[in-house]
Amino acid sequence: MLDKIKQTTEFLKSKVNLQPEIAIVLGSGLGNLGNEINPTMVIPYKEIPNFPVSTVMGHSSNLIFGTLEGKNVVAMQGRFHYYEGYTMQEVAFPIRVMKALGVKYLFLSNAAGGMNPDFNVGDIMIINDHINFMGTNPLLGPNIDELGPRFPDMSEAYNKKLIDLAIKCANKLNIPVKQGVYIGVTGPTFETPAEYRFFRIIGADAVGMSTVPEVIAAVHSNLPVFGVSIITDLGGFDNIQPISHEEVLKAADAAEPKLSAIIKAMLREL
Repeated sequence: MLDKIKQTTEFLKSKVNLQPEIAIVLGSGLGNLGNEINPTMVIPYKEIPNFPVSTVMGHSSNLIFGTLEGKNVVAMQGRFHYYEGYTMQEVAFPIRVMKALGVKYLFLSNAAGGMNPDFNVGDIMIINDHINFMGTNPLLGPNIDELGPRFPDMSEAYNKKLIDLAIKCANKLNIPVKQGVYIGVTGPTFETPAEYRFFRIIGADAVGMSTVPEVIAAVHSNLPVFGVSIITDLGGFDNIQPISHEEVLKAADAAEPKLSAIIKAMLREL
């Protein structure tokens, strides 16, 4: 893996004369923030050595280098999922590359189903912890000491200072936000009512099919993480409603301007 990380990093450095400070992973329906980046270079994933290509509707497949709110950023316009057939290591590979590029912070967004009865569709949930229910882990196998420790501490997977900053920025913007625990599952099926109820019982507030592998790799790499979910559907309640990917994208798109405003305000403060 080290050779692949080095090869990909050297390729990107040869193409882009910009040192990114912040990496942003833009999830389902949230790629529009990428349009607000003043681009230095936009590189399709298919042109990047060792990069997978996103196969999911609503995900573009570009790596954007540029500036946003005065900060040098690299943004993934589209991410990779375990359910697409990639290994956990492949899903987390871009995080390894962005760490090698020298980023100082990682911002991740996703669309998630809400189980917390206090949540509504369109709510923004700042992730303060997660449950890995994917049945696997990107760190399985021999540890690569150059990337991080064998047994990384996960007691603060989501950086408390970044969470506090997000709440401060949201308050200034008069944008209500929630906090909660995100549970990561493999997908690609949406959850059954019983699964929603079970996840709520074990402590989760929202469920999704991404984010957890990337966060584990980031923590392993000592990269501070800020994670946020847009609640795009609700489950585990008496009034069960069927859900489709198109409806998830629609709900995410509707909430995207509020989330973009918070992230941009955070960047101005960093």
